[in-house]
Amino acid sequence: MMHFTIAAALAVIPATLATSWDVSVGPNSEFIYYPEYVLAEVGDTVNFIFHPKNHTVTQSSFAAPCVPLPGGVSSGFQPVASDSDPELPNFVITVNDTNPIWVHCEQTGHCGKGMVFAINPPDASSNTSFAAFQALAIELNGTQASALPPVTTVPPQSWAVATATVSDASSTWVSTYTSYVGTPEPTYAAGGPVTHNITVGINGQLSFGPANITAAIGDIVEFTFLAKNHSVVQSSFSEPCTPLADGFNLGFHPVAANTTGPSFSITVNNTTPIWGYCAQTSPVSHCGSGMVFSINAVESGPNNFAAFLALAEATLTTNSSDALSGTASASTPSGTGKPNGALPKINMGNTAAAFALAVVGAALF
Repeated sequence: MMHFTIAAALAVIPATLATSWDVSVGPNSEFIYYPEYVLAEVGDTVNFIFHPKNHTVTQSSFAAPCVPLPGGVSSGFQPVASDSDPELPNFVITVNDTNPIWVHCEQTGHCGKGMVFAINPPDASSNTSFAAFQALAIELNGTQASALPPVTTVPPQSWAVATATVSDASSTWVSTYTSYVGTPEPTYAAGGPVTHNITVGINGQLSFGPANITAAIGDIVEFTFLAKNHSVVQSSFSEPCTPLADGFNLGFHPVAANTTGPSFSITVNNTTPIWGYCAQTSPVSHCGSGMVFSINAVESGPNNFAAFLALAEATLTTNSSDALSGTASASTPSGTGKPNGALPKINMGNTAAAFALAVVGAALF
């Protein structure tokens, strides 16, 4: 059970005088905190208990209900698969004064649906009452709740084989690659190849870091696995959480907490976008929770990284009535996917078979 305490010892309060307020976060799969607010005394504690889906307790301000307050308290994302879990995660705030504390759920769209909370809000006759705070959250953010950015799938007939001559100081070769409108032309990194490191499970979260990079031909992309049990699998823009036929798969690699796991690398042969995800599904889908990455996404077009991320998160809504979407915090238990064993470094060289690993959307040799 995750138990966080946010407190500053401003005064010694006898334990017999303090009250602990229990607040349910997302009970019955509803986008609410229950109760919606509490009137607490100095020294009281507010114990937030997380129910299924993936919510947060994030401090904001009355004027900007759905924007995290700089320096404010936050539980981070707390994914919960079922109410039958023996110990639901919780987050505790200790009340240090009687000033209002405004809170919202940081999950996409939830605040705009009215999922907000307050400690010691002014009474109902005030312009800054809890009802006014909730109404402002819906007014400012309700129109964009759960909306996915517009995306388009590249029509198959738009793909074509292209060639380009690529040179560095010591060699020249012809690169053959698939292309569509907006794809950057192949270029060699100035001064020679560069190694880009992508951390798998950065800071214990269900995310790659960085999740979206630009790499030149000849560059190396190295994936370093951190704690929990993750994988790196190539997919496609239109099906973010489905393995790409003939795409690369670096396998599962369980790593103990506070340690660094193995690293595997690929070599970029062209600047066609490469899409990928973590295939772990226990206790929740990591891909559906936003654990995806891209290399050379075309940010100026509709098939950009943000659209790819949104499509990945939407798979939880379409595949499960108890969807768990968004990113997750370090409180998620370790996955139980089976490792595929040690894998050698993958060098996507100039052979036709290796080239297939770098091509997204088609394998054209």
